[in-house]
Amino acid sequence: MFGYIQPDTPYLFIKDENLYKALYCGLCKSIGAGCGQRARTSLTYDMAFVSALVHNIRREDVNIKKERCALHIFKRRPMASCDGTSVLIGCINTVLTYYKLCDDKADGDRKGIFRHFYKRGLKRAYRKHPQVVEIISGHMREQAKLEKDGCTVIDMACEPTAEMMRKLSVYALGEFSTADTEGLFYDLGKWVYLADALDDYDKDVKKKRYNVLALSFGQGCKADAVAENREELNFLFDSLFADMRARLCKINFRFNHDLTDNIILRGIPLKTRSLMACGCNKKGCENE
Repeated sequence: MFGYIQPDTPYLFIKDENLYKALYCGLCKSIGAGCGQRARTSLTYDMAFVSALVHNIRREDVNIKKERCALHIFKRRPMASCDGTSVLIGCINTVLTYYKLCDDKADGDRKGIFRHFYKRGLKRAYRKHPQVVEIISGHMREQAKLEKDGCTVIDMACEPTAEMMRKLSVYALGEFSTADTEGLFYDLGKWVYLADALDDYDKDVKKKRYNVLALSFGQGCKADAVAENREELNFLFDSLFADMRARLCKINFRFNHDLTDNIILRGIPLKTRSLMACGCNKKGCENE
């Protein structure tokens, strides 16, 4: 994932913030257990959100206990215990990171050289969950082909990433997968792709790299593109938000789902508004 999925912190209950942090720390250890210590450096809070969502839908309670880690050796921190689901999500995180860096390499981004750092983790993930590697690698190839062909249809450009997330949800949820869980993860995948395109708009235009939004709205700056096409962009994102809300209402949660509700219903729309309002890249942006 890309680090775009975030909660609306002022509206996040303290109990849910503590759960979020515990899931993050626990997932870090689960990545180490499943894919090796190097792979732990790829963790984002996006996957802590996925862990909360998948555990709840699968009706698996999260056991939290205080433990030490390499970065916090003097003070115990609340951490979610390692289990089969968290190891699976850790494998997904590692494989996504590897192929994202491969994509960066193909785009001429210097970050792509770090893909070798995760190659061993990729191999370990394949031994545990070969289906995960096959799903991600296959859809990343489809995504690369569409981009190489210069696809200008926004929905078509989003399809490989959205479909990848849908299939990963089916694999992760198993018997608990439904049409609504598939639809929710499909929407999340589509949103992440669009958020990344919106965030990288100016950078991609400057470096003449593929960006479906730039191809659709013009090769000028993002601020002008958003101003001139705000109605279409609002419709595009609002349709996704509406479908997420509808899917969420139909999913059977066993435990409290305030954390995931906050992220899906408040955090994702808030991040979208931030990306549309910001005229520069996310790092160091003063307008965000």
